Amino acid sequence: MTYSLDFRKQVLKSINDGMSFAVAAEFYNLSPTTIQNWKRRIHSKTTRQTKPYKISDDALRKDVERYPDDYHYERARRFNCTAPAICEALKRLGISQKKELRTSKSVSNKKSGVSEKA
Repeated sequence: MTYSLDFRKQVLKSINDGMSFAVAAEFYNLSPTTIQNWKRRIHSKTTRQTKPYKISDDALRKDVERYPDDYHYERARRFNCTAPAICEALKRLGISQKKELRTSKSVSNKKSGVSEKA
C-alpha cells in the first residue's frame, strides 16, 4: 500500500526545512531510499508500464471457448506457462471457474465421485 500524497509532501517539506534524510527517515519510520525516491517522483505509480505479454487475451478467450472444462494446468501446458499465470490471466479477463459439479472430461466419473444424473 502506498503512502498518501499529503504525507509524502509533509516528509519532503521537512527535508527542505533542513532535516537530513537519515533523521527524517528515523523520525517518520521510513527508509532513506524511500524518501530519496519520493524526491525524484512524488506521485505514486498507478498503472503498469507494459501490458502482460506472455498470455494473449484473445488466445485465452478462444481457448476457454474451445475447452471450457480444462484445468489451469492443462491450459498452462498449451500456453507454455504456469498454472498461476493462467489463473491471473483469467482473473484479468473476468472469467471465473466453472460452477458445475461435474469434473473435466479428462477425469472419469468414477474417479470424481459425482454422478451426471441430476
